[in-house]
Amino acid sequence: MVIELLGTRLIAPFYGASLYVWTSVISVTLIALALGYFVGGHWADRAKRTGLALIIAASGLLTLLVPWLTGPVLLATDPLGLRMGTFVSTLVLFTPSLFMLGMIGPFAVKLATSSLEGVGASAGSIYAVSTVGSVIGTLFLGFYLFPQVGSREIFMGLGVALFILALGVTYFERHRLRLTLALPPVIVLFVTGLFLLPFIANSGNDFSNDDLFQTRFEQESLYGWVRVIDKPEDNYRLLTVDASTIGAASISHGENVLTYQEIVNLIPSMAPNMERALLVGQGAGHMAMTLQEKGIITDTLEIDPAVAHAAREYFDFTPTGKTIIGDARYEIRQLKDTYDLIILDVFTGGSEPVHLLTVETMLQLRSLLSEQGILALNFVAFFEDGNNVALASVSKTLAQAFSHQQVYISTPDGDFNDFIFLASNHAISIEQSALNFSQRNWLKQRLLTIDQSKGVLLTDNLNPLEQLQIRKSEHYRRMIVDTMGLDHFIR
Repeated sequence: MVIELLGTRLIAPFYGASLYVWTSVISVTLIALALGYFVGGHWADRAKRTGLALIIAASGLLTLLVPWLTGPVLLATDPLGLRMGTFVSTLVLFTPSLFMLGMIGPFAVKLATSSLEGVGASAGSIYAVSTVGSVIGTLFLGFYLFPQVGSREIFMGLGVALFILALGVTYFERHRLRLTLALPPVIVLFVTGLFLLPFIANSGNDFSNDDLFQTRFEQESLYGWVRVIDKPEDNYRLLTVDASTIGAASISHGENVLTYQEIVNLIPSMAPNMERALLVGQGAGHMAMTLQEKGIITDTLEIDPAVAHAAREYFDFTPTGKTIIGDARYEIRQLKDTYDLIILDVFTGGSEPVHLLTVETMLQLRSLLSEQGILALNFVAFFEDGNNVALASVSKTLAQAFSHQQVYISTPDGDFNDFIFLASNHAISIEQSALNFSQRNWLKQRLLTIDQSKGVLLTDNLNPLEQLQIRKSEHYRRMIVDTMGLDHFIR
């Protein structure tokens, strides 16, 4: 279970933390363990010179190699695309160690069984202890280790722990195998692992900087690798989570350089007398700072504390309202305030948090809006001449909660784009707003009509958005990787 959880953390910076990553890791885990159980059972019955200690030591060495092999394997599978690349890289990286770990059970049963009369109790006890150990390891990993220690370091620690366990098991095998027979191969594997340990530890530190891009900050959080990356030559700074950009600013003056945010910044002029706003998906915090200039107090809701830290330290973000750290669906239910504007900006690169784009979420957000309130939602997709099913699905879903909606495209001449949905229960008129003439024309050039009939209603029960957005996820990842290079997203 520990390797299964760690596996997603090694794959996610490159392929994203999508359903496909979890599906691949779980499938590979089950396949490898099943093969390990089967082969281990037959081998345990026939083995004369092989014991449990050797199997554990081999598991330790193979586990230790995983972070070392991650970079080359991800690079090799990149041309296969999102789904096949995720599955093949997971298969290659984790099958060897999980296969050997699967063999431990049958060998342990063989070691613990002195007669056929005790085989049932021995097998049951061993698998019960194994399951309890998995539970303890999973809870310890998720609740304590992940926030404190990097994934690579946990992998290396797990490998060393297996080596130490193997040395201890040789003592219990002394009645079946002589120490002179069982101990030498375990020591050889242990020494090999210790020899490779410095190379494995340093293999993740080869990609920090290059001539064009400079990594100012990086931290592995509970939700991915958070980085602040500068490109001095072009005077911009990026805030990224894995292979997804969630904020961008000029280095010299710190102003926002994302076009879609300029559309959102015009909303207060389209609906006067706004006083309170909620920003779901804080990112670098530029929209909150712009709203502050218009006299609007903004509460921010961000799931990742590392993102909130990077926004303050590297993008000069200063909160004007409450700063809420937590999962949006949970935190939205706890909110009691009423807002004139809610900005939902969590849809960027790799995989969208699809649970935030359902009818149920839209109804929750609507309940927080004032009578004249507006929901602004940013969504990244292909336009496909208006035939994109994902785009139509978002529009159709919003229509279930709001009676009025407008859609704007960030860059009118581009197929791959940011789309900004404005939804409310009252009509929004550009002509009757406080916008000036040039602002009105600028918005009119970006105004779209979406055919909702092509869409699928997104609910908590049925939400095919990840599948509908595969092309977008692959294109976005390729675009970011081509810009900054593969090395920035492999640890």
